[in-house]
Amino acid sequence: MELKLYNSLTRQKQVFEPMDPQRVTMYACGPTVYNYVHIGNARPAVVFDTLYRVLKCLYSNVVYARNITDIDDKIINKSNELSQDINVITKKYSEAYFEDMQALNTLTPDKIPYATQHIPEMIDMVQALIDRGHAYETDSENLSDRGHVLFSVPSMPNYGQLSKRNLDEQEAGARVEVAGYKQYAGDFVLWKPSTDNEPGWDSPWGRGRPGWHLECSAMIKKHLGETIDIHAGGQDLIFPHHENEIAQSCCANDGKALANFWMHNGFININGEKMSKSLGNFRLVNDLLQQYPGEVLRYVILSSHYRSEQNFSKELLDSAWRTLDSLYGLIRGLEPVEAVLEPSGAAFKALLDDLNTPVAISELYRLAKAVNQAKGDEQQDIMRELAGLADILGLLQQDPEQWFTQARADDQLTAEQVEVLIQARQQAKQEKDFAKADQVRQQLLDGGVILEDSREGTKWRRS
Repeated sequence: MELKLYNSLTRQKQVFEPMDPQRVTMYACGPTVYNYVHIGNARPAVVFDTLYRVLKCLYSNVVYARNITDIDDKIINKSNELSQDINVITKKYSEAYFEDMQALNTLTPDKIPYATQHIPEMIDMVQALIDRGHAYETDSENLSDRGHVLFSVPSMPNYGQLSKRNLDEQEAGARVEVAGYKQYAGDFVLWKPSTDNEPGWDSPWGRGRPGWHLECSAMIKKHLGETIDIHAGGQDLIFPHHENEIAQSCCANDGKALANFWMHNGFININGEKMSKSLGNFRLVNDLLQQYPGEVLRYVILSSHYRSEQNFSKELLDSAWRTLDSLYGLIRGLEPVEAVLEPSGAAFKALLDDLNTPVAISELYRLAKAVNQAKGDEQQDIMRELAGLADILGLLQQDPEQWFTQARADDQLTAEQVEVLIQARQQAKQEKDFAKADQVRQQLLDGGVILEDSREGTKWRRS
């Protein structure tokens, strides 16, 4: 079985061949923890979690790392704004991120490196770049400019290989700080000085802190190696972040490639508009989870191909919820079985074709309808395949009864209240007070609860 992935570096789909089939390595850029994450941050987490699941089906040992950036100017600004210790802020939002990702059914990565735990490795990498002539320490008459160490972009002849920009385009397109101490405007910070009121660490260039790009390079090298199989992240990270990671790692490691495959997911738009702070249309995962189950968000993310732009809207979320209701309804009442994913099946073939999750989801629906219509051994076989596909997509992970009885709004009846009313209705029917029984049924219906009577008893679900 061949896995084909679109490589952003070569701009084409290629057969994935790991350097060592006994240890496949993948890294995805994680969040900067100064706030709750938005749905755009959730997309790469879900997409590359799904890729991780596919890789684990193909290889015995997959090492997946997703970092936490817990030192950054945005975090420092948040600390100053709230007058809170920076560690309080990073702890709060790291934990919030883990909770959000768990709600989206993402697996815990094998490695979760924190930037602040890798300062020695970052200092070593900066020194290696200086020693090799790819970085320089600023020597400015202005004392406030001293203590910076910058990467010299012109020192790397093939800089721009990922974004396909030449040096002139780099300078025009980069969101770079205009500073007189730079030898070239596109040079970027590896190490910057810290004031007495800012977090900092001792270094050969004075007390300071690392640049954002440096952090990922150092963490990748320590936990995965100098060259890894797959590096992943959002499309917005191609330039300058990933481009600069390549520059640092390649030049510090004697020309070795940082990653053989680069994968990037597309942007998320909100109601047809690009999600941005200026438009005020950020959708925090934490807020969305107050309105929708995490599986609904995951389903929506996987319903579009990861490289395409995706449009988020209330209508799309509501439609996804109804679809999941239908899927859970088709398997409701069936006994759990051992999950077995058929490698030759259409769904797995779609996933092997650059992670084509929309096709895999359509196959999930086909199998759910088929299992509902089958009987005996045939039903068991289909259910095993369905469970295997659901596991790799991270969907249909709840017991159907639990799915249909979870509250869907703050003002809805609780499960305990529903059960009490069902008992009251049953009592009324036994006493032949059918008017009261109908009244209770209507009360439940008004509360968003639908009853389903059968010989086995009364089941209920949210409407």
